[in-house]
Amino acid sequence: MPVYTPQPLVEIKNLSFGYTERRILDDISLVVPRGKVTALMGASGGGKTTLLRLIGGEYRAQRGQCLFDGQDIGGMGQRELYASRRRMGMLFQFGALFADLSVFENVAFALREHTDLPEVLIRDIVLMKLNAVGLRGAQALMPSELSGGMARRIALARAIALDPELVMYDEPFSGLDPISLAIAARLIRQLNDAMGLTSLFVSHELEQTFAIADHVIILANGKLAAQGRPEDLLQSADPRVYQYVNARFDGPVSFHYPGPAVNADFEVPA
Repeated sequence: MPVYTPQPLVEIKNLSFGYTERRILDDISLVVPRGKVTALMGASGGGKTTLLRLIGGEYRAQRGQCLFDGQDIGGMGQRELYASRRRMGMLFQFGALFADLSVFENVAFALREHTDLPEVLIRDIVLMKLNAVGLRGAQALMPSELSGGMARRIALARAIALDPELVMYDEPFSGLDPISLAIAARLIRQLNDAMGLTSLFVSHELEQTFAIADHVIILANGKLAAQGRPEDLLQSADPRVYQYVNARFDGPVSFHYPGPAVNADFEVPA
């Protein structure tokens, strides 16, 4: 009897994108499995955050398709795009909380902006989301009173306020101490399973990432280097994957930003 495999929530097909003449993503195809935790990895500047922005519709692919639940984000009008975005939550790098709003008001913001729910129900939802990230007692604090790890968890509560289907995290572990990092990783895993989410997060932290991810995507030099289960990628013979997962400084993954020939930069003006 054939095994049913649900359609991926996000599917990238032969997608290319760049800034001016520099190609960031070059003809990549990949999937983000529905209901799973997917990690997006690769060297800095390799297009990971750019890919999140393409999925969110901030950028449009220059070639190929970016499909969300089978619909091409790049071909959507404003109304369709906003409807799709309501099904997504985003945790920005370092949280990006509104500095002049309290913790409670930060989490309540999307509920007030996108729903007509009464205040008493908004209050209950906000407290439930704060409780889910372990910070219900911090509701009256201002962002300036929070530690980095706390701010990241408040931002996560805000990202899940509207019960999205897809939650994207841009480097959720960056700048965290080992305890806060472990808490953030556990929250991503637990919330994904408890709420039936699909999670996509950018990370450079190998140990925690491979411990919680069901699916890992590695980008290198603008191309897809590999995608699959963490245990399979750890055994990969691809030199780009081997260099990354073993933290080798020497290998096929580029280090220098491309530029003109060295002689052209150092020519003495006439």
